[in-house]
Amino acid sequence: MLNAPSGFKSKAPQLALILITMIWGGSFLTVQYGLNFASPMFFVGCRFAAAMLFVCLFSWKDLSGINLKEIAAGALIGLVIAIGYGTQTIGLKIISSSESAFLTALYVPLVPILLWLLFRKTPQIMTWCGAVLAFLGLVFLTGNGFGQIQLNFGQIITLLGSIAIALEIILISLFAGKVNVRRVTVIQLGFASVFAFCMMPIAGEVWNPVFSWPLMIILCGLGLASAAIQLVMNWAQREVDPSQAAIIYSGEPVWAALIGRMAGERLALVAILGGALVVLGVIASEWKPRFLRKNKEVNP
Repeated sequence: MLNAPSGFKSKAPQLALILITMIWGGSFLTVQYGLNFASPMFFVGCRFAAAMLFVCLFSWKDLSGINLKEIAAGALIGLVIAIGYGTQTIGLKIISSSESAFLTALYVPLVPILLWLLFRKTPQIMTWCGAVLAFLGLVFLTGNGFGQIQLNFGQIITLLGSIAIALEIILISLFAGKVNVRRVTVIQLGFASVFAFCMMPIAGEVWNPVFSWPLMIILCGLGLASAAIQLVMNWAQREVDPSQAAIIYSGEPVWAALIGRMAGERLALVAILGGALVVLGVIASEWKPRFLRKNKEVNP
């Protein structure tokens, strides 16, 4: 019993990541509900404006000394965030929150593949295994297996969003260590908001905001959640191995599916199989078996 507090303390980062993954999974259904009160791109613009304000509350001491490199990095990352979350939010008007979460999770195996295509960084064998599993999951999730592969508009645009989110991860890694992380986080959230508002005409939306208390509560909740997720990730991942963190994050679509089911969503059996394969693909793509690590040590 005397060891319980120290044991809990040692597991606190992992437990914190599990908690924010649950919150992250629940955000899909929250966004879908919020679309009853606002159009998609306007909702995204307001969402990231709220997130920026909350992050500012925790980072205002770091905001002095912003330079052009940080503004450029924030603008570029903000652009892909606006595209990624904008397309995802448009898709949520057509497909269920559970399906959206599984399709969005494809960004994990997409990251190393895009790194290979853009920067010629050769992926490890487990990345390809994960990509194959994720593709098989996509086939079952969006149709009836190989006999009838079909994609509707909501699924296609959500897949485009997962590519943009993968690019966001790559850009964040590219600029990491070269800029102040807290300053760039604020800048990228601000630019994401501005770009989302600018994309409203492209999405066929008209600027005609109507005040709504439910919308305000949802946006404040999502803004606070986004700020908490960012801060917890920055804190916990100093202690948690990246591979372990990725496996914890792979539970995000599972939590989304569970919360969606409690809210009345029902996925077909073949879609559940597809979702399970996507999650396995995500885990496999980040798994680094011991024999591969040994080979890397022998042949650096």
